[in-house]
Amino acid sequence: MDVTADELAGIVDLFDALTREELAQALSELAFKRREDVAAEAFDDDVEAALSSYHLVAVPAAEEDFLVTGPSAFPSLPADAEDLPHILDVPERRVDHDRLARVVSERFEADVSSALAEDDTDRIKTLLEVSYDLPVWADVDVEASRARLDDALA
Repeated sequence: MDVTADELAGIVDLFDALTREELAQALSELAFKRREDVAAEAFDDDVEAALSSYHLVAVPAAEEDFLVTGPSAFPSLPADAEDLPHILDVPERRVDHDRLARVVSERFEADVSSALAEDDTDRIKTLLEVSYDLPVWADVDVEASRARLDDALA
């Protein structure tokens, strides 16, 4: 079963926040509904790619990080996903959006520094795109980082 980063964000968005294990369970349920035999681990690379592209972001929690829809996402539901809230037993969660903004801002700054230090042009381009989405998604200032990314591509 193929799943896009926006579809992963759509599934997470149905619940506001999911653990990685809960997202894997949701994906396994979708595969089952489609009569496909797919191990939950088969989606690990897709989740990592969605985190890297800021379609999903991880929020540290007491026991396990929560995944939430990120600034680059245009959440969409894969076929048959609308029933997932009725299938999965996921507790209701509240995400502290101020804390989420701080966590993502710090991660973004670290990613920018890393991409610039490694002179990773593809990553710099990705982060430059994220720099336009991030301030709309949360109240964060990324102007200085955007300027650094722009300078690196000039």
